Amino acid sequence: MPFSDSYAPAPAWQSLGEGFSDEVAPAEFPEHRLRFRHQEWASAIGLGDLTPDEWTNHFAKFQPLPENLLKPAAVRYHGHQFRSYNPDLGDGRGFLFAQLRDGQGRLLDLATKGSGQTPWSRQGDGRLTLKGGVREVLATEMLEALGVYTSKSISLFETGESLWRGDEPSPTRSAVLVRLGHSHVRFGCFQRLAALQEKEKLAQLLDYAIAHYAPETAASPDAPSAFLRVVVERSARLCASWMAAGFVHGVLNTDNMNVTGESFDYGPWRFVPTYEMGFTAAYFDHQGLYAYGRQPDAVFWNLQRLAETLIDLSAEEPIRKALDSFAETFFRAYREAMLRRLGLRACGDDRDADILSLLRAFLEKSGVGYENFLFDWWGGEASAGRAAAGPSAEFYEHSTFAPLRQSLGTFEPLDAGRLSDDYFAATRPCTMLVEEVESLWDPIAENDDWTGFDTKVAEIRRMGAILQLGNPSEGAATE
Repeated sequence: MPFSDSYAPAPAWQSLGEGFSDEVAPAEFPEHRLRFRHQEWASAIGLGDLTPDEWTNHFAKFQPLPENLLKPAAVRYHGHQFRSYNPDLGDGRGFLFAQLRDGQGRLLDLATKGSGQTPWSRQGDGRLTLKGGVREVLATEMLEALGVYTSKSISLFETGESLWRGDEPSPTRSAVLVRLGHSHVRFGCFQRLAALQEKEKLAQLLDYAIAHYAPETAASPDAPSAFLRVVVERSARLCASWMAAGFVHGVLNTDNMNVTGESFDYGPWRFVPTYEMGFTAAYFDHQGLYAYGRQPDAVFWNLQRLAETLIDLSAEEPIRKALDSFAETFFRAYREAMLRRLGLRACGDDRDADILSLLRAFLEKSGVGYENFLFDWWGGEASAGRAAAGPSAEFYEHSTFAPLRQSLGTFEPLDAGRLSDDYFAATRPCTMLVEEVESLWDPIAENDDWTGFDTKVAEIRRMGAILQLGNPSEGAATE
């Protein structure tokens, strides 16, 4: 079997024993039609040399990987959904399939979506629509290109079943997705054990999380609060990167956040067309609880719920203090992320904060496209000619732009040489607005035409290579 030397199996989850998950059997699908394979990430984890048949066996039929988990594990968790506590959650249409280590020795998970029913399916069919799988691939590709620490969509198979859904024209096509992520441990895993008053298992889960995701906190006099502080800072940086990317997760429930500060689980996500703080992604978010501008509040609220589960393992005062770093970390990370998005070198003084205030005021008042502006003025004054010749030029002729224009002129570009690339010769940036998602899906639904989808993925990766936003806090799994 063609596994490279970089394949490093590490089935750590099984060390927890009983009470944290349930062994399950994957669904047997009538068809296995490969629609997406992320060759780069497959190679990074030692699976790049798998033949098509072997890829199908492992990522559609879910035959165990060598020296890995012998059976898939559906993880148990609770969670607050739109701030209402729900004890009837858990992996209902997915499972933890395998674990391995990257070049840095970090533990990584391969987990599924749409792989069949589990004890936590709550009368659901345990399946994923093909459109849902396509949307998740597009979300992870775009977010990675925009510097967000996100799970990676590594495989998508169409599975040949007809599904009925209330939010899609039905019957609709089915799929199974495999994600590569840094952790399967959600806030809701801790919430469940705290709610059931299983203190010993709660301590066991904390020890597991510290050992694999925050080993630097193990020697702390108060490991629970030290661990929480790390999770708080990671989550703050994640939220800042969402905001800089103009991304709205849509369902920021406590079961959709994990201890490594990695973005995952993409349902009704959207990118903002303009800088509108009240913009929502989920049609069912009637109160705008998880609107674009309310995401920092939502993340902090979720962190408070995680903190509550750790008090019995520590004490209230150090746990509360661990939450204090959120705001400072968020604003610092947001400032750094936005300067990178603007292609500007930080000045290291008040100008770094001032330009963001001017930027927000202009974006809100003008209604210019969010990505259009960042594209037009990448590198600051070095792009003035491009901006003046572009389709959004009229926005920059208004007097309200003058203060921001003046501020842009005081910064140096990160790398003016990148402006000579063909990417910046276009009139518009690469974007992923909801209308574009639909336009990519329609040819697939009507004619099984994947040309637009494949082309878009290539365009997104091309943009990412030019912008070089990376991820300053966690890095990529290959680093």
